[in-house]
Amino acid sequence: MSKEIIINSTVNETRVAILENGSVSEIYIERHKKKGVAGNIYKGKIVKVLPGMQSAFVDIGLDKAAFLHVADLTTENINEDMLVQSIDEEQNDKEQEDEFNGKQHIPIEDMIQEGQEIVVQVAKEPIGQKGARLTTHLTIPGRYLVLMPYYNHIGVSRKIENEEERERLKGILTEIKPENFGLIARTVSEGSTKEDLESDLDYLLRIWNKLSEKMDGANAPQLIYKDLELLYRTLRDITTNDISKIIIDNRSDFLKLKTFQREYFPNLDIEIKLYENSIPIFDYYNIEIEINRMFDRVVWLKSGGYIVIDQAEALTVIDVNTGKYVGKRNFEETILKTNLEAAKEIAYQLKLRNIGGIIIVDFIDMEKDEHIEKVLQTLNQEFKKDRGKVTVVNISPLGLFEITRKRVKESITKALSENCPYCEGRGFIKSKVTVCYDILREIRRIAPFYEKKKIFVEAHSSVVDYMLNDEKECLDEIELMYNINIEVKANNNFHIEYYEVIPLEKF
Repeated sequence: MSKEIIINSTVNETRVAILENGSVSEIYIERHKKKGVAGNIYKGKIVKVLPGMQSAFVDIGLDKAAFLHVADLTTENINEDMLVQSIDEEQNDKEQEDEFNGKQHIPIEDMIQEGQEIVVQVAKEPIGQKGARLTTHLTIPGRYLVLMPYYNHIGVSRKIENEEERERLKGILTEIKPENFGLIARTVSEGSTKEDLESDLDYLLRIWNKLSEKMDGANAPQLIYKDLELLYRTLRDITTNDISKIIIDNRSDFLKLKTFQREYFPNLDIEIKLYENSIPIFDYYNIEIEINRMFDRVVWLKSGGYIVIDQAEALTVIDVNTGKYVGKRNFEETILKTNLEAAKEIAYQLKLRNIGGIIIVDFIDMEKDEHIEKVLQTLNQEFKKDRGKVTVVNISPLGLFEITRKRVKESITKALSENCPYCEGRGFIKSKVTVCYDILREIRRIAPFYEKKKIFVEAHSSVVDYMLNDEKECLDEIELMYNINIEVKANNNFHIEYYEVIPLEKF
């Protein structure tokens, strides 16, 4: 399978797309004026401890206080204030999760106090109205390894499934692991040599030495360690062994990327090319079209069926429909084919749009258990291609597939959009008929107090047209009943839901 990384870099933003056989599979976007904070390490100050929630709010210098749960607070070295959990997908290692979670027995109020300074790492970006999610399990990701200061642990990414390779990597990590540090082999380390891992460890230890020096003299709230920009994370995190080349359209960043590769990842055999065509790079590779399609609520399937994606703050609902597809044989086969196609598209869209949290999928009802199992197998197979941790948690009695996907940042569509000023994020606005009836009710409400006077109404032209044409009899009835005169005026500058009803002194 041919895979390439395409980078569009400007003074405003960096955009990275992964192409698989010419089709977009993943997109990453970083705005330079609003860079993410996930992975950054801060010295913060505890501003409030909430025993009832077993959580605390920490001031790390952001607009909103960040959130720290007791499960993300280590019981070791708490007085030294020096631990944080990695945001990296490799931290899904089961052994590590069991060890972390198994130690959370002490109430949070006995571990930290208000006003205390503590070193924390951002595990999840601020999303919606929620502040950043913090952890005190300190980790620093490299290309092949994740370094865990003050944590004696060795692990291998669960995405490496070959048992012989897992044991080989564990053996190497045991040999090279420094005292008082833990190591996790990332997915890309599969097949790497001991020299590759030692070189990466040396890079991580250099970062840690600089970080620990700054940590000692820092006053809270203060940024101690800033994770790499997207340009450099492309080499560290996104460039896997099956990527054939990287193509970038900015000469300055092209040279920076080459220098970064030479200094920190000299063993990384990847071709980095400068794009010099006059056509914008994302237009040339048809990536811009895919970015615009990510805003579509409805995604059509090749068979004629479609899926509908609705995102809330912590929950995404996906509905599957047969649409135009009527099938060729029988009804059950038609449903199965649509659901199987939808399962592949859903896995693709979750990865492409970076949708995380809880996902509920309402597939078309299937009566046969073997059909449900086929859809489940297809989902799990497609989710293996995802960098994030995706799990089908349950299939409810109603046939709903309950899925979780690890979320570190906002989805692409949320990050690139804002609430509609018309509907204020509801996804719909009142119809002209509804607004018209709202106006008529308002007139009836005030009319008894303004007998023999004029009431002036100003509203959007579509509402006024409906009122004067379809509800003219109603207006005449109100004028006659309350002995008033109603004057209506159209204003196209008004929001369709906005109107003014103003009583005047005279006819």
